[in-house]
Amino acid sequence: MALGVDIIIYPGFKSMEAVGPVNVFTYANRHLQSSNDPRRYDIRVTAPQPGYVSSDTLLSIEATAPLATRDLPHTVMITGAPDIDRALEASPTIVDWCRINSSKVPRLAGLCSGSFFLAASGALNGKRATTHWSVAGLLQQRYPDVQVVADAIFVQDGNLWTSAGVTAAIDLALAFVEQDFGRDLALQVARDLVIFLKRPGGQSQFSTLLTSQMTASPGIREIQSWVLANLDQPIRVDDLAARAGMSVRNFARRFFKETHTTPAEFIEIARCEQAMGLLLDTNLPMKTIAFRSGFPSDEQLRKVFQKRFSLTPREYRERFKTTNAEQAIA
Repeated sequence: MALGVDIIIYPGFKSMEAVGPVNVFTYANRHLQSSNDPRRYDIRVTAPQPGYVSSDTLLSIEATAPLATRDLPHTVMITGAPDIDRALEASPTIVDWCRINSSKVPRLAGLCSGSFFLAASGALNGKRATTHWSVAGLLQQRYPDVQVVADAIFVQDGNLWTSAGVTAAIDLALAFVEQDFGRDLALQVARDLVIFLKRPGGQSQFSTLLTSQMTASPGIREIQSWVLANLDQPIRVDDLAARAGMSVRNFARRFFKETHTTPAEFIEIARCEQAMGLLLDTNLPMKTIAFRSGFPSDEQLRKVFQKRFSLTPREYRERFKTTNAEQAIA
């Protein structure tokens, strides 16, 4: 049995959004073959005009087939482009294809700004969708009937999926592998690709680590790095201010100006992300996870998770856990 997967490209497409998913499905096929599982992905790269298609980098990729019109595949993924307006103008065939086939394909995804093709066809009207953070506002402004979720890694609404920018295409492809063949295979592929963690769709496009790297002030960035390296310790805002050589009031003001969040909020989000990783990749008991993440108790961990994710830590683990997780440590 083979599940058909078409990756749609066009002139100026983002190369990584094609190469990333192709690698995910190819590695999944290798694991299926090595375990004598007869199931496979049938992967094709398609385009309005078959042949070599130039990307946003030095790479050109060969599209071996035109857009499917009959015998539609199980999954279609439409790549995004740095200049989505130019792409929409140059490739109206993709919009027309979406208009005709969006309800017929079992799983149709717009990667990054590729969601604009779906939106322009009307397929996303009344549906939830995401895209790259830099064009989320434009998507909402241009297509007001779309319910834009600006900060998600990927979003599903019925048979339609949309994802954030570039590497989120890999997260979405891994989610498809998990949906088709189970979480263990998805994590095997993630390890092959040296991806630290397969991110759930509802996770923010920006981790606290990435946010800290984007902070302009070296002093604030140093404080953020120290926090991330010492989450298992008690951390007080007063101590951070002293470490930065500022008054508490001035430190809080500077921190908020640089990060658009308070020091206490940054600490709590970082603790949550630490706990999320431990919940997904280990079978450690809740008390140990709370301790390693810097929460005073597993009850406090539960309260914060419930507030932020509308899920308890246990529910989060059950939804995303793997059977290959590290054994529990007392």
